[in-house]
This record gives sequence, structure tokens and C-alpha cells, in this order.
Amino acid sequence: MQFNINSLEDWQGVVEQITPQLKYNILLLKGNLGAGKTTFTQFLLKNLGSDDEVNSPTYSIVNEYNTPKGKVYHFDLYRLKNIDEVYDIGIEEYLDNSFLCIIEWPEVYEEDLYGLQYHDMSITNTGENREITFE
Repeated sequence: MQFNINSLEDWQGVVEQITPQLKYNILLLKGNLGAGKTTFTQFLLKNLGSDDEVNSPTYSIVNEYNTPKGKVYHFDLYRLKNIDEVYDIGIEEYLDNSFLCIIEWPEVYEEDLYGLQYHDMSITNTGENREITFE
């Protein structure tokens, strides 16, 4: 699926189309700084029925949110230098006990997802708009 975001309001339409497609509990969220990863997550959590305030997990590495469907964990792996640090935060336990894990900057962990089913989403800031690819 591909989308273009031209305004903040466009995120809602994207989320409404993506949410029914979420079949797996892992969503890899890729994009440069400022691309809109946290903005997407804010709209997604609201669409999933969460009343929690959604913030970037840049400093905390993982944020936990409640939804009627279960826990959602939002990771930012940007500052992690290697796969050992990913396992040190207990990522496997989060994956085993979540409705959904949204993983920003997943590149340090992506190789270890081999054999698992997950969604892959990329957000590209073109300067004029955001281009989104969701698989």
C-alpha cells in the first residue's frame, strides 16, 4: 500500500486504511528524523482506542500504551549500537506480551526478525509531502 501525506489531517485516513491490515504484532517503522513516525503512532494509538498521551520514546527507548485490544509498546532503537543492547532491554518479552510492538529505527534488530512475521512501513519526507509505503 502506498500513501501521500500533504497535511496533518491526512494521517487519519492513512491510519484508517492501515489498521485493518495489521495482522502481526510487529510493525517496523522506518524514516529519517522528522519524517512523521511519532505522528503516525499518535494517530494509530488514538484509532486503536488509547487515551494515553503518545510521545517519542527517543530517551526512554520504549513507551507502553493501553488499548482495548491490549498493550502497545513503542520502541526507538536509534541510540542502540548493537543487537546485544536490543536484547538487554528485554525486547523478546515485550514481543511475547503485546497486542502490537511499533519499532522505530529497527535496522539494528531487523536481521534477528528472520522467520517472524511483521509489517514494514517506510515514511519518506520529500520536502513537499510524506510518501508512505506499508507492507
